[in-house]
Amino acid sequence: MNILVTGANGQLGRHMRLLAPGSAHTWLFTDVEELDITSREAVTEFVKANDINIIANCAAYTNVDKAESDEATAMRINGDAVGYMAEALNDAGGTLIHFSTDYVFGGTMYNTPCSEDMEANPTGAYGRTKLAGEKAAERCHHLIFRTSWLYSEYGKNFLLTMLRLTAEKEQLSVVFDQVGTPTYAGDLARAVFRIIESGEYLKHEGIYNYANEGVCSWYDFTKEIARQAGQTTCKIMPCHSNEYPSPVKRPAYSVLDKTKFKETFQQEIPYWTEALSRCIANIKH
Repeated sequence: MNILVTGANGQLGRHMRLLAPGSAHTWLFTDVEELDITSREAVTEFVKANDINIIANCAAYTNVDKAESDEATAMRINGDAVGYMAEALNDAGGTLIHFSTDYVFGGTMYNTPCSEDMEANPTGAYGRTKLAGEKAAERCHHLIFRTSWLYSEYGKNFLLTMLRLTAEKEQLSVVFDQVGTPTYAGDLARAVFRIIESGEYLKHEGIYNYANEGVCSWYDFTKEIARQAGQTTCKIMPCHSNEYPSPVKRPAYSVLDKTKFKETFQQEIPYWTEALSRCIANIKH
């Protein structure tokens, strides 16, 4: 079986690369240099030429603020490109594994963990384009994994930024009125890898939530990052979201309910502080 991973230089893609050598299947990794996913013709040709059975679409436009002024580009990557993959795989009888986000919520003020059947109501362009990608993925056999607050050892993410800032600054203010769950990209990649390797992707279809267990604010997340990294010189202060003006309103509460994932795939999900410790240990070593 041939598996294509798009966005292979990103956080999820990098972790998929680490897992692939343990697979019985053939994995192909592309990023924008190797495959322009915003070209229908390029996607169709690549799927045909390489006899692709599964696409794990790790590619995404993730700049939440910039998407407000460049929604067209975000839509081409997060929405249109997903449709091209789904169309190509539908013709080939394949499966699309697509990754979405808690940002599809926010317009409706939920105060309980968001399940897959709750109404998606995004507040900004990023969430709208990711929701469009979910709809596009449904054109073929698909599994969509919504996740939240993704971080890893790679690229640009909140963890790496806070490790740097708490080492450089004497004082730092971080919002405490946005609540969710940090998710280690390595855990999400491993969960999906198991589903692919076991063949369970063939038995199931639809949307599944996956984030690490537990709940915290960005302030709590930062405090735990500093504690685990042994950085004690920076005073971390809580602040309100409105103290950091943004072109988009971020979800105040976007905790994801993982019940469906756990019951369907019979996988345990690590608690967020334990996952964070593994990631920080990898960074240190």
